[in-house]
Amino acid sequence: MFRKMRRFKQQLSDEQCVEVLKGEHRGVLSVLGDDGYPYGVPLDHWYCEEDGHLYFHGAREGHKVDAIRSCDKASYCVFEQGVPNEKKRGLDVRCVIAFGRVRLVDDPVTTERVCRALCEELFPGDGVYADTEFAHSGKVVQCFELVVEHMTGKLVNES
Repeated sequence: MFRKMRRFKQQLSDEQCVEVLKGEHRGVLSVLGDDGYPYGVPLDHWYCEEDGHLYFHGAREGHKVDAIRSCDKASYCVFEQGVPNEKKRGLDVRCVIAFGRVRLVDDPVTTERVCRALCEELFPGDGVYADTEFAHSGKVVQCFELVVEHMTGKLVNES
């Protein structure tokens, strides 16, 4: 169903893909938008090690929500800042694309867990920030869960 990577020598292991997802906090969620056009939206994410799913948050209505309700298939792309390669010009960059189905999270307990995990990812050790944000926006926030069906990653040199 999913294509094999053409440049397989650059392919990352599943463990390396998870490293990237855990180490980077931002990526682009792509869904099928209005009139069949792709719609990519930058988001913060939390990778849950317990279930291997990706979680996001946003508004309860809008283009993203409408697209997900219309078609739940999505991809999410994340890439690192890169590190200098002493043997080549440019940076070595690891990137990951996760494919799967995204759903709206309706459970308030899961919503709070996701919001708190996202706050902890972005502002480690600052539980006060999570408390304040959730008290302010917890009732209006919408969380999303991407159940990963296929994940692939590769190491590229940007030179």
